[in-house]
Amino acid sequence: ANQLRLWFSAAAYVLLIALQKMALGQTSLEKATCGTIRARLLKIATTVKVSVRRIVLSMPDMFPCQHEFALAHARLRRLCLAP
Repeated sequence: ANQLRLWFSAAAYVLLIALQKMALGQTSLEKATCGTIRARLLKIATTVKVSVRRIVLSMPDMFPCQHEFALAHARLRRLCLAP
């Protein structure tokens, strides 16, 4: 069980570093630690609505890192849709 947790933690760390390099360049989170990225971008109160064709995320209006989140989303979307 502990080894599986270690693998999950290592995989999460690798994913966050990849996110930082691919999507968070030239933002305030460019040189942030994994804990900071997790706290500012991933640990937010979001309402998730799932339908047949789309997933809608509703974030709070006072979310302080909206610009960084939108920029990272746009960059990742561009990477995923590139041929």
